[in-house]
Amino acid sequence: YAPPPAPSSFRRANTDEVARKLNRMYKHSSKRTRIGVSVSAVCAILCVMKFLITDHDVLFLIAEFVHCVGIGFLAYKLIKHENCAGVSLKSQQLTAMFLGIRLYCSLVMEYDWHTLLDALTLVATLWVCKTMQTTTRATYTAALDETPLALVVGPCVALAIIAHPTTRHAWINRVAWATCVYLEAVSVLPQLRMMQKARVVERFTANYVFALGVARFFSCAHWILQVFEGTSYLQTALGKGIWPLMVLTSEVVQTGILADFCYYYIQSWATGESSMTLPV
Repeated sequence: YAPPPAPSSFRRANTDEVARKLNRMYKHSSKRTRIGVSVSAVCAILCVMKFLITDHDVLFLIAEFVHCVGIGFLAYKLIKHENCAGVSLKSQQLTAMFLGIRLYCSLVMEYDWHTLLDALTLVATLWVCKTMQTTTRATYTAALDETPLALVVGPCVALAIIAHPTTRHAWINRVAWATCVYLEAVSVLPQLRMMQKARVVERFTANYVFALGVARFFSCAHWILQVFEGTSYLQTALGKGIWPLMVLTSEVVQTGILADFCYYYIQSWATGESSMTLPV
């Protein structure tokens, strides 16, 4: 006589089965249906946020917190396992770059509690960069991290010169602010390209990138919800012209870049895989 399965095992089997069924339904649906379902889900979440969260600055705080949680996963991997395989140093350097610029702009333009959060995140990111170049350097897969930084930074600076805030601050500071926004939008590209080359993503690295995706979503939600406010927040905080639109576009772009990865992350987590395998 075989004993019945434990309740936890039964629940896990049911969860895996549901995840597989949902995955099959999603894969076999048309592209239009998948886009419709995704957009509907995002709109539903935004509606819930609009009615539950009165101070939308809280979303920025949540985004920064989730980003720090992601860095925590990296720190655990670097300290406990002394391994940085699968982590893009180029993405970390771009992250440190836009955080440094944003910290400078915050100090000279609009000093507030975001300044402290950016400072803490910058220190943590610089520590990750240093650890990858010293303690765990032997495990860094530089061959897969070949994105030239100039190819990312150059267009961002050029675009910032064309489209930047029209506020009362000095021109160089406004261009720096715009550069920071554009860099943040594309800073994760080297990491995604590296993972696409490797295809198999270790769990702690996947946790970090997923945390970035969640953080980007909350940041994007903050700006989108401002559109539905009765006040002219975007114009008073960002100025007029094309700049507010560029901010919203940058937020949507960086969220969209990570959306596909987040889908495969949730799929692998639901099926209990120890690592992620990205499609070709």
